[in-house]
Amino acid sequence: MNIITPTADGSNTLYNETIGEHYHSKHGALQESKHVFIDAGLRFASAGKSAISILEVGFGTGLNFILSYDYCTQHNIDLGYTSIEAFPLTSDVINQTGYSAFVPSEIWDSFIKSYDEALETPKILSEYCMLEIPHTTLDNFTTEKRFDLIYYDAFSVQHQPEMWTNEIIAHACNFLKPGGVFVTYAITGNLKRAVKAAGFNIEKLPGAPGKREMLRAIKI
Repeated sequence: MNIITPTADGSNTLYNETIGEHYHSKHGALQESKHVFIDAGLRFASAGKSAISILEVGFGTGLNFILSYDYCTQHNIDLGYTSIEAFPLTSDVINQTGYSAFVPSEIWDSFIKSYDEALETPKILSEYCMLEIPHTTLDNFTTEKRFDLIYYDAFSVQHQPEMWTNEIIAHACNFLKPGGVFVTYAITGNLKRAVKAAGFNIEKLPGAPGKREMLRAIKI
């Protein structure tokens, strides 16, 4: 069961009772998503590009996606967005988040109308956006595609340790192109070692409110 919960910046998140954790920071769902994934990730990785491909680990509520879709639409960037989700939420639950207030209505409407189909097959949402949400776990995910950017947005190591092992991090990093960017809200010694061992240069960046630092890494 998922419970709608307000966060400190006025945006909502969900509490996942099965995992025992919120989908986003209690210090602010919207500002965390913008800080970690849009500003440190998409804005950085898409500089000077007319197209970008993103692999997200953990679609969740879709907040990272709609903000990315909006950003790319505003900047005339073609977005190919693949997001792995083992336990997809229903469209009714996603509608209850209130995230429709954060993007133009045409962005939200095209997303929510296509969400269920995107769980089954890639969907074209607009001239700037393709979305697919493979209903699988990361360890079972495979594709011939190689991506420009990874949003690693799994639940925390305390609640989902299997998503932070050296092996699973290396598996995810295999899907990046050389020069590709890996971003996540977390930063631990083990995570840094795992990403570095996968062939990346590591950057420590200021974290979103409530976290001192976050990780960005570039594939050599």
